[in-house]
Amino acid sequence: MPPRESLRELARLVRTAGATVVGQARQRRPHPSPATYIGSGKLEEVRAARAETDYTMVVFDEQLTPAQQLRLEAALDVKVLDRSALILDIFAGRARSHEAALQVELAQHEYLLPRLRGQWQHLERLEGAIGARGPGETQLETDRRLIGGRISRLKKQIQKVRKQRSLHRRQRERTGVPIVGLVGYTNAGKSSLMRALAGADAFVADALFATLDPLTRHISAGNGAFLLTDTVGFIQKLPTQLASAFRATLEELETADLLLHAVDITSEAVEAQEATVLEVLEDLGIAHLPVLTVYNKADGLTLPDGSAPASEADLASLEVPAGVGEVGEAMLVSALHGWGIAALRDRLALELLGEPALAVSE
Repeated sequence: MPPRESLRELARLVRTAGATVVGQARQRRPHPSPATYIGSGKLEEVRAARAETDYTMVVFDEQLTPAQQLRLEAALDVKVLDRSALILDIFAGRARSHEAALQVELAQHEYLLPRLRGQWQHLERLEGAIGARGPGETQLETDRRLIGGRISRLKKQIQKVRKQRSLHRRQRERTGVPIVGLVGYTNAGKSSLMRALAGADAFVADALFATLDPLTRHISAGNGAFLLTDTVGFIQKLPTQLASAFRATLEELETADLLLHAVDITSEAVEAQEATVLEVLEDLGIAHLPVLTVYNKADGLTLPDGSAPASEADLASLEVPAGVGEVGEAMLVSALHGWGIAALRDRLALELLGEPALAVSE
């Protein structure tokens, strides 16, 4: 994703977390500074901007090392976060189920553990001569033991969740009901698609990571049925801690018969977002599964005459913008207005059951 688009996404993440963006800065360097990530001149520029904007926090679009974060906070005299910490904070506020809460807490502890030394550095200065043991070091070791123990317990609890999910998946496999895994970049409108397709009571909001917990709904189709399972939205530069912790949730996709890839066709970074999703599917080892790409939010496109679409009939006049990559035969829909949803439901039924859908069950 181009740096400008990545910064726009970061700004939206900041707003999703409940903060206000008052300014931004970019720097092009061959390599990040080992000490402060940005160069000394740019650091001084950011520090000087505080007089005009009165900012109280600085968020970096890349992951910082614990040492870089510590030095930056000392130099800027405000709290400094990186992209990973920001996403973790958003996830913590969106976790609803016991499973999601466990996964987020594990990711937070794994992120915090290497940063503990900076938390106690001010006490370590109280240490005496060589060989002496100051209060900062003692507290640091205590915190490490406590967090290490909590991480171990969380991993065991999440392992139990994975076993339970595995049992549920085997039960579904025995029923022979086909499964569609709904995937997509965050805010691509997956929950809206879920509601439009299945009449599901999915939470819908115009926000990044509006939902974290997987949701499965039953869709009747002719003489058969299939299951539609939503998953957490993907995003570029996902914290490694979260990628690992949420694997239990994403394992729901392993038994899918078809992946429905929802794409926000109005996004200025649509190609990069598509690529991110496909990379995650590759990492999960499920890129071999059949994929049906659906371009959502078609109501936000422009007709050849320059006007906005007014009805479902206008979908036939819309085209996927040039340069947008497709996987398989893509479809244009608007989950918000219900445009193209009946055709998409029929397409899914034909792919999975060999016959069009006749009814939808809530």
